[in-house]
Amino acid sequence: MSREPNTRLSDLFGLTGWSKGELARLVNRQAAAMGHPQLATDTSRVRRWIDMGESPRDPVPKVLAALFTERLGRVVTIEDLGFARSGRAGRRRESPGTQNPDGLPWAPDRTAAVLTEFTGMDLMLNRRGLVGAGAALAAGSVLSSAMHDWLTTPPAPRGPARAPDPHQADPVGYDRYEAAPIGSQEIEALERSVEVFRAWDAARGGGLQRKAVVGQLNEVGGMLAYRHPDHLQRRLWGVAANLAVLAGWMSHDVGLEPTAQKYFVIAAHAAREGGDRPRAGEALSRAARQMVHLGRPDDALDLMKLAKSGSGEEILPRTQAMLHTIEAWAQASMGQGQAMRRTLGEAEDLFVSDRGDVPPPSWMQMFDEADMHGMQALAYRTLAEHDPSVAGIAQSHARQALQLREGGRQRSKIFDYISLASACFIADDPEQADRYARLALVSMGETSSHRTWDRLREMYRLTGQYAGYAKIEDLREEIQSALPGVPGPRTGAAEA
Repeated sequence: MSREPNTRLSDLFGLTGWSKGELARLVNRQAAAMGHPQLATDTSRVRRWIDMGESPRDPVPKVLAALFTERLGRVVTIEDLGFARSGRAGRRRESPGTQNPDGLPWAPDRTAAVLTEFTGMDLMLNRRGLVGAGAALAAGSVLSSAMHDWLTTPPAPRGPARAPDPHQADPVGYDRYEAAPIGSQEIEALERSVEVFRAWDAARGGGLQRKAVVGQLNEVGGMLAYRHPDHLQRRLWGVAANLAVLAGWMSHDVGLEPTAQKYFVIAAHAAREGGDRPRAGEALSRAARQMVHLGRPDDALDLMKLAKSGSGEEILPRTQAMLHTIEAWAQASMGQGQAMRRTLGEAEDLFVSDRGDVPPPSWMQMFDEADMHGMQALAYRTLAEHDPSVAGIAQSHARQALQLREGGRQRSKIFDYISLASACFIADDPEQADRYARLALVSMGETSSHRTWDRLREMYRLTGQYAGYAKIEDLREEIQSALPGVPGPRTGAAEA
């Protein structure tokens, strides 16, 4: 037992508005509902958890995680409460003042446990109509320092594969079915489902299929508890990585930012356990894109250093090019025009150097020439806020991206239209800006993406200087009716 207060639990307890006696009664009631009617928690025991750092025995940490998740409307894990995951009484791991409150990196069995618990809690919030909010995003420097050495070092060699034994499945966390062996046909079906989800996300945005992806990922977490032969286990980790990236991207797309970041970290762990370091780097690059979108480009650059260094030597030139475009966008957000141009130049060289003799992995197939121009347009449009002279370059890249876009990429087309319209406003060309802005508005009704609303709010801000133009006044009214509100651009707050 620790005599130090559990400050993580104390902080979350303070947000709930509960008394210690009320929490004790809720624990007993929830435990009974979860099949543990014998539990008898009282006020003094709750006080010892909070004030003396005592860690309760199983199943209390799971019960508390479920209660806090429901009360706060966001996923709260056992680690968030300051408890170790052993399920036995013992000392807490760390306080929230440490530089690595989540205990990164995780071992393989703990990755599966976190994955399963987190998705289970996320699904519970979905079922009850709650919205994730109120958690802070981890700083890029914290993630980078915690994960750098682990990500750049190959996983320890595994022992010989054991014969499948359903009675020896590893215990994983929250709300999963009994672990059982699966074969290559089941994994192939899971891999095909990832492609379906990915195509839907690109076409319609993350809002409509997020719950389905999270549910599929939850089932895969249960499968990972079973020790399959190495070749199957690696593929299963790959499925988990792909689904976790999709869950994170869809969560980001609908504004669940702390939830999204957690999924990106889970994806990086799963990819590394599957031996796919480039995939781990790409997952972290998604977290970097999220940071730029939220107005935290310095955190994005920290994450990009980790993504690039952790991707390994087997990374393809096209994947490297994609990573460079994200780094360039972060530099543009900071007004670093010279650095941005240099980084984009390197990205172009890498992109054209890819001979295509090695097929790209499935998760890179959507980064094509259109996406390359789309990211360049976004970077130059962002830099144009600091240097309006580059607005014309942004327009050129956005037009090329639109010409190259294939069917099924509706959200990307909307972003291209918004980049193009915004660059036209900055270049003092309201006539062209109005045209492209209306094309974006026409398409937005077909998607479910909060990120398009955020970009549209940024464009709305640029229309202010043309408020006296009748056509732009009409456009502003149409934007206002299309948005749930027009409070202005995001400022980097870490709330969902």
